[in-house]
Formats: sequence, structure tokens, C-alpha cells
Amino acid sequence: MNTMFTQGPSLVFRLALALFVSVVLIFIDHKLDGFASSKVYLNSIVSPIQYLASLPGQLLSSSADQLVSHQKLLDENARLTYQQTVNSEKLQRFDLLKAENEKLRKLLGSPIQTPAQIMVTELMAVDNNPFSLQIVVNKGAIHGVYEGQPVLDEKGIVGQIMEVGTTNSRVLLLSDITHAIPLRIARNNVRLIASGSGQVAELMVEHVAHSADVEVGDTLVSSGLGNVFPAGYPAAKITSIIRDESRPFAQVRAAPVAQLDRLRYMLLLWPSNAPSMPVYQEEQVTGEPKE
Repeated sequence: MNTMFTQGPSLVFRLALALFVSVVLIFIDHKLDGFASSKVYLNSIVSPIQYLASLPGQLLSSSADQLVSHQKLLDENARLTYQQTVNSEKLQRFDLLKAENEKLRKLLGSPIQTPAQIMVTELMAVDNNPFSLQIVVNKGAIHGVYEGQPVLDEKGIVGQIMEVGTTNSRVLLLSDITHAIPLRIARNNVRLIASGSGQVAELMVEHVAHSADVEVGDTLVSSGLGNVFPAGYPAAKITSIIRDESRPFAQVRAAPVAQLDRLRYMLLLWPSNAPSMPVYQEEQVTGEPKE
């Protein structure tokens, strides 16, 4: 049944009318700028919707930037820590060479010791035995670690490897009561032997004659005797001297230069006479060449 609502202009006429009105409106907007105020009003209405629509993308982009920045900081921190630890080993040797420069120039015919090969290791655990000062590090036999190997931190000698596992090793610290090391005073080359006291911050210097040229503040470096620690690495500083003539020797105490109570990154040394050489099965920190 036909109704009055089915009657009206044809579809072609409606399309032509719509196109004509659209062209007129485009002309008025482009040439006469007649809808400027309407645009401002419409933009004000639509802008919150546009903001909400773009908010998830902005949040994801911001989160991604923060994650990338955080990872870059972690990588940079690891790289700088590695570089600082490696440079500290070189600096220790440079300080000794500087102090002995005049003597070496008089011994031009003497062979110069080649630098030791090194590898950075990290603390894994601390022995909870109150009568033993030992730690565990994350390098073992698969990396070429051997018993008796010297261990350093950024300041000086930490101790030596006493047990080697497949992927980790146990380090006997310098101040353990069972540890002893031959040293010499950097100032005058007087040779001494320092043993652990069982206290993390104290060493006992054994059999020091009352007439020995030893002063508070003297730096003790490894003498190279004993074929464990290469010569020239800082080990301790003299902290106290008691010269009691009723005793056969002076009572001399020293403090390790290494921070034995806050170790994290350390260096394993392979001197030229080491029974094994380092095996690098892990990639070094980004940007650092393998030794």
C-alpha cells in the first residue's frame, strides 16, 4: 500500500542536491572563512575524545622509553664497573712503577715482568663461619681458575683461591687466621710477613725487629716471594707499632687496603707462571674487548 511518505524527489535529485550543498559549503569555508567560530567549537568538543583515544598509545610509548632508558643505564653501569675494576689493576702496578722509576733506569739490562692476564669475577656468597673468612665467587674450573690463584679488588689484594669448583670457587681472604703473605714496604723495600688475625680489618706483621725501619702509614706491597702473588700489588697499610723491649719483636698491626667487608666485583690474576690460562666462555660486557 502506497503512503504519503514514499513520495518525494528521486534519488538522483537528492544526490545532486547534496553535492551542490557540499560544494557551496566548501566554497564558503575556504574563501569566506565562514565557519571559523564553528570549527573552534567543534574542536573543543572533539579534543577530549581525541585525547582519550591517543592516551593508550602515549602510555605505551612512555613505558617503552622508560624501559629502554633503564636498560641503557644498567648496561652503562655494568660497563663502567667492569672498566673501573680493570683499570684499578693497572693503576696499582703504575703506582709501583712510578715509585721505582729511578731504580729501573739503572737496571736497563734486567727483564721487565709481563702484565698478568685478568678476568673479572663477582661475589656469590659469604661464608657464615665466624672463625673463617672466606667467600665464593662465580668463576671456576671451566674458566681456568686454579688453587692458589691471587684475587684482587679495585684497591689491592683480597686473598687467594683455596677451592675450585666447576662454575664457582672459594676464596680465602687475606685476614683469615690461616693466611699469610710475604710483603715488603714500598718506601724502603724492607721485607715482612703479614698473617691474618681473624678480624676482617686487621693483619698481624710477624717478627719485626725493634730496629726495623717501619712507620705507621707505610704501604705494604706483595714481594713476589712464594710464587703466589705477583710483586708490586698493594696489600695493607701499617696502622700501629708497639716497641716493647721486654718482647723479642715489635708488635705491628696493619689494615688490608682491600675492602674485605664489602666486596662485589674482583679480579682473578693469571701470572706468567700460572699452571693454567684463563678460559673466556662468556661474552664480556658490551663494548669491552676480551683480554
